[in-house]
Amino acid sequence: MEQNELKQTTHRRGFLGKLATGAAALGLASLASPFSTQAQGEKKSAPKMASNPADEFFNKLGGKHRIVFDATRPNGVMPFAWPKVFILTNGKTGSPASDCGVVVILRHEGIPYAFEDRIWTTYNFSEVFKVDDPHDHTGKTMAKTNPFWKPNPKYSIPGVGEVSIGINDLQADGVKFCVCDMAMTVYSAVVAEQLGKKAEDVKKDWMSGLLPGVQVVPSGVWAVGRAQEHGCKYCFAG
Repeated sequence: MEQNELKQTTHRRGFLGKLATGAAALGLASLASPFSTQAQGEKKSAPKMASNPADEFFNKLGGKHRIVFDATRPNGVMPFAWPKVFILTNGKTGSPASDCGVVVILRHEGIPYAFEDRIWTTYNFSEVFKVDDPHDHTGKTMAKTNPFWKPNPKYSIPGVGEVSIGINDLQADGVKFCVCDMAMTVYSAVVAEQLGKKAEDVKKDWMSGLLPGVQVVPSGVWAVGRAQEHGCKYCFAG
């Protein structure tokens, strides 16, 4: 009885061995490992997700010293002076600008700085967002155009002297700027209603007037979260 069972077991093993060998020879790996092949097929058929430009914006952030400046409203020179101070003082400790990863988020009432002068004058941004002219320290003059896009005259800091804190200057130092799409949607709709225009037309015009290199993000708070996920320390800029 035992010999018959042994013969049957040996015969069965031989049969399975031949089956696997034959399957491999014919390229029918599914007979030898059907579950493995099925899993590979499912993996190959999975659609590739397109990368979002806003996520790519943060994925490309370099530097080992990372910081995000959160600009929620017009606050004089601070949303632009502080990034410059961060870069300058890192330089004093031996870390060049290339070692710094700096992001400025323009959100809520801070979004007007993301736009060219045409948008400022067409939609009276100075009044809409209550932007004082940073060159007038009395606070009696409104900024008629974007005071931080290629500013002329340049800005001076007491005890320091002239500093290049225009958005274009900071971009040249590697500072990255983004703007809140949610705030643009809300404010453009409000302005459109006041002007008797369609909200989608006003927002489309605003989008056409974004400054070069400014990335639109879903929301400012989304960007605050992403920046910290990418190792940025948080600094409130106004």
